[in-house]
Amino acid sequence: MLKIEEMKLRATLFLLLQLIFELSSCTHLRVIPGSTLELPCLSFQTDFDETSITWKFNGEDIDAQSQSGSVRVKKDGSYLSISPVTAANEGGYACLVKSNKIELIRIYNITVDASIGYTIKVEEGSTVHLPCHFPRDSPVLANALWFKETDGGKRTKLNLEDDSAGDDKRLDLLYPFDYDQTMVLKDTTMEDTGIYYCESADGEKLSTVYIIVEVGPTTTPYSCTRFPTAWEPCQDENSRTGEPILQESMAEFSMNLYSYIRESYPSSNVLFSPISISGLLSHLLLGARDHTRKAIERAVCVPHDFHCVHFQMKKLREKLASSLQMASQIYYSPQMNLSESFINQSIEFYEVEPTRLLENSTENTQMINTWVANKTKNKIRHLVDFVSPSTQLMLLNAVSYSGQWMVKFEPKPKKGMFTKLNGDMVKVPLLHHQKYMAAMAYVVELKAQVARFALSGDSSLYILLPRSNKVTDLQQVEERMTDTAVLQMIEHMRTIPPQHIEVTLPQIKLDAQPDMNLLIKKLGLASLFEDANLCGLYTEERVVLDDARHRAFLTLNEQGVEAGSVTSVSFSRSFPAFTALRPFILLLWSDQAKVPLFIGRVTDP
Repeated sequence: MLKIEEMKLRATLFLLLQLIFELSSCTHLRVIPGSTLELPCLSFQTDFDETSITWKFNGEDIDAQSQSGSVRVKKDGSYLSISPVTAANEGGYACLVKSNKIELIRIYNITVDASIGYTIKVEEGSTVHLPCHFPRDSPVLANALWFKETDGGKRTKLNLEDDSAGDDKRLDLLYPFDYDQTMVLKDTTMEDTGIYYCESADGEKLSTVYIIVEVGPTTTPYSCTRFPTAWEPCQDENSRTGEPILQESMAEFSMNLYSYIRESYPSSNVLFSPISISGLLSHLLLGARDHTRKAIERAVCVPHDFHCVHFQMKKLREKLASSLQMASQIYYSPQMNLSESFINQSIEFYEVEPTRLLENSTENTQMINTWVANKTKNKIRHLVDFVSPSTQLMLLNAVSYSGQWMVKFEPKPKKGMFTKLNGDMVKVPLLHHQKYMAAMAYVVELKAQVARFALSGDSSLYILLPRSNKVTDLQQVEERMTDTAVLQMIEHMRTIPPQHIEVTLPQIKLDAQPDMNLLIKKLGLASLFEDANLCGLYTEERVVLDDARHRAFLTLNEQGVEAGSVTSVSFSRSFPAFTALRPFILLLWSDQAKVPLFIGRVTDP
């Protein structure tokens, strides 16, 4: 009997000690709105009879019978469930246990953190993008800093600058030194669950992201058996809707691309060929399947059921052949055997056979640069510096344009002063004509003076001149350059008859190579580098994109526009004049095919 009483005393002592621990270790939890929270009453099991459990919120009883609202008592009071969590659930929760004249209390203090802007659920082993953005009204001088909250509310800085792991590192910035400071987390594990913070170097909070990693389904071996090897045929090659669909898609894609490029290069010279980049991605689309096919179709702005995209791209290239030489190429690992259907359709629609890389990096570099020089008539002789031996897939494109002014400029050499965005002035050689025949108008929708210059090959060069050399005026024009606004501008300018105006343009030679890998990611195609489905190209195992390059070249001289596009404009004096001696935007447009060939910006000729 004494032993039984002694055991009860020890049990009571244990419970009292446990109670002291419970009271001294009040649990503080910080949760986000919309989440689900389950609070256990005790962290240990009891077998006492006549046990009663009650819950209180900020001192008020929570009715165990109530099943309304977000707060519910479960399992006879053993758990309190809050779902979804809202700001009204913030406060103190107490669980009171009464049994055999013993009372135990468990206390929670809940803080609802509404500052968490994103909640992302992701399966274990996958890749997740954590969003973060700098304000648009300030320059990007340094990358943002990322932190993860650890136990006790402490924060650990994440090392994104360590390149020691090479391509295998799990953490990386998607767009370094860009307004978009999204972080990529690869091969997620359960331990990656938590709260992440993005801040500027000055400590300004930019983003808070809550990541929930869940157990994913059992992975299945990679297989292409569900996907057709060849792209489905175009059923109606004579359809009148195919060409307009591609034209509209090309205009939308071009303006999307320009918006991404101007974000990455906010004040420098810019030049690119949207038709060339679109042709390159369309070529890769031949081999894309499932989610990768849909992603590329969204990127190039073509409908998912538009099976005639490759047939229409072929027709477009044939229509432009007299003035524009366009070539894209896919280089692939010597260990791969591309599907026969992909090779045949590449030849059929794009007039190019994908090329197997050589075993030697130096020979590969020379082979690629020689190809580029041949395709651009030696205007671009160098595109790549080095080809990694581990490269699986490379996308390259080259474009060469040569056009003559329909009205020639005066052959006399002349110089003038060009005012840059920062107000500095630089002396430049000029193109000048006292009575040049050109259409000119102020386009209210774009807040720009626009001039249209006719070129050979049924093409036109449009110059969009902002109201001043201030960067804000330039940005205002660029922000208004949607595909709809540009198409309306072109239609409007075609109705304006040419008139005699005094034209002054700077002679220009632009050679630009925008970061294609960055652009591909901005187009929503980051999965090409991580988890691509290219079963129509290669069926044996998963293949990902390693590199993509685009380079554009342009000169503007007395003879005309050569290998690219760019020009300038200005409007002043009572006598009509167009003087482009401050930053401007140029658009080289094919009047025959009704698509943009080149888009550029000149801030420093």
